[in-house]
Amino acid sequence: MTEKTRVLFICTANAARSQMAEGYLRTRYGDRFEAFSAGTRQSKVSARAIVVMQEIGIDISGHRSKTLDAVSGMHFDLAVTLCDRARQVCPVVNAAKRTIHRGFPDPHLTPGSDDEILEGYRRVRDEITAWIDAVFGINRPQ
Repeated sequence: MTEKTRVLFICTANAARSQMAEGYLRTRYGDRFEAFSAGTRQSKVSARAIVVMQEIGIDISGHRSKTLDAVSGMHFDLAVTLCDRARQVCPVVNAAKRTIHRGFPDPHLTPGSDDEILEGYRRVRDEITAWIDAVFGINRPQ
C-alpha cells in the first residue's frame, strides 16, 4: 500500500477556508491524501462554512479550529497557505517538504444580508473545490 500524501491547509483563524479545503480533500481524495488544517490563531469553525459544505454533501461539523502549534511535531508533504495573512506569518512551513500559496477571499468579509454573506461562502467554497480538483485530482500535487 502506498503512503498517502499529507497536506496541511493554513489560514488565519482556521474557521472557514482551511476547514472547507480539509473537508473537501479528505472526502473527495482521501484515498490518496491525508488532509489537515490549522490557523495562525485559533477561532471556531464558521457555522456558515459548515452549512455550505453540507450543501455539497460534506460534513465538517465535527471539525475544530486549531493553531499551528496543535500540528507541531507532525510532518507534511505539502503545506498550502490559503490567505495572504497566513502567507506573511508563515511563508515556509518547516514541517512541510514544500509550501505553496493559493489565496482565496475571506468569505466572512462578504458584505450584505445573511443570504448575501452565505452566497459569499458558497463562492469561496466553489473556488476552493475547483482548485483542489484541478491540483489534487491528478496523482500528485504539481
